[in-house]
Amino acid sequence: MDYKKTTASPTTITRNVEELEAKTGNIYETLAILSKRSNQISSQIKEELSKKLEDFATFTDNLEEVFENREQIEISKYYERLPKGTLIAIEEILNDEIYFRIADDTQNA
Repeated sequence: MDYKKTTASPTTITRNVEELEAKTGNIYETLAILSKRSNQISSQIKEELSKKLEDFATFTDNLEEVFENREQIEISKYYERLPKGTLIAIEEILNDEIYFRIADDTQNA
């Protein structure tokens, strides 16, 4: 998914708990799903950012050679402005864009 085109709010807003609970029938299961998806999104964004910033990495220890790279700063600011992984995950579950399975416990009993 392209997280740059997400419609998720960049700031935290109050959500209707009953609307989230209706997705699975149990608010705790919904929160577990959101937590796992949020971690996936955050790690994907972090990996993408790391790849982009890798081009700017300097391998010298001399502090005098460290300089300000405008492009690097712009890339970092852009990723800071993106909505957090939890906000994107909430938007995805509300729009039914997350696929999840709930294991049937009766088979294990």
